[in-house]
Amino acid sequence: MKIRSLEKTEFETIFRAFSQAFADYEMQWNKAQLLTMLKRRGFVPELSFAAFDNEEIVAFTFNGIGVFNGKPTAYDTGTGTLKDYRGRGLATEIFETSLPYLKENNIEQYLLEVLQHNPKAISVYKKLSFETTRELNYFMQKNEKIDRRLKISGYSVEQLDTLNFESVSGFWDFYPTWQNDFQAIQRASEDFIFLGVFTGTKLIGYCIFEPDSGDITQIAVEKQHRRKGIGTLLLNEAIKFNKNDSIKIMNTDTQCISITEFLKTNNIPLKGKQFEMIKQL
Repeated sequence: MKIRSLEKTEFETIFRAFSQAFADYEMQWNKAQLLTMLKRRGFVPELSFAAFDNEEIVAFTFNGIGVFNGKPTAYDTGTGTLKDYRGRGLATEIFETSLPYLKENNIEQYLLEVLQHNPKAISVYKKLSFETTRELNYFMQKNEKIDRRLKISGYSVEQLDTLNFESVSGFWDFYPTWQNDFQAIQRASEDFIFLGVFTGTKLIGYCIFEPDSGDITQIAVEKQHRRKGIGTLLLNEAIKFNKNDSIKIMNTDTQCISITEFLKTNNIPLKGKQFEMIKQL
């Protein structure tokens, strides 16, 4: 087996390996969804690496490249190993092979998220000097089970062509994770719907939604206008555009009680938890 970059690897080969590595995973992706995910997360083939057995990928790490917390960052967009090749340390070997190339390209840190119920992977990352920076929740619910009974008046909901990102960051209670930040949204802005709630001409809440996946990427309400049903109004409007049978909200900060309570009120349950981890390069 040889480890090399994915710079000259056809997408068909990448998709085949991804599908086989995650065949038993709760969520599944088709080709279009994988392409969208990779684009949104900043996938750079020449700085992503895989182990090849002959010409087939048997283990891989897709790296996204961008800026996080003001630092040039590589992000683990997807790491997987085919079932017959697990237990050989290939993921660690691929990661260590990538480090010199990342450093040569002035990457200062490596960021990833790992499911908390995967203690084996967490142990590996800790041995590689990753440190936990945040705990994250993710939520999911079928469209028809979301509580949509609330009716309010006095506000208008509009679909927006653009959104001034700087003007709405003051609505936040926590900083978005890699796949949900404005950098990710701008990479694939055509895949999102932007919704705003107004009182008169003043924007007081917004939602950024990906209809194909059912992913609510960001949803926030200005602090002085909370607990009036504005978040639920945005949620109900997003569901109208949803092409998926479920809504999901990935990677909210566990310390943010307001978003957890909001989703609970709308019957969107907690599905699992992740750790956000960073290694300084």
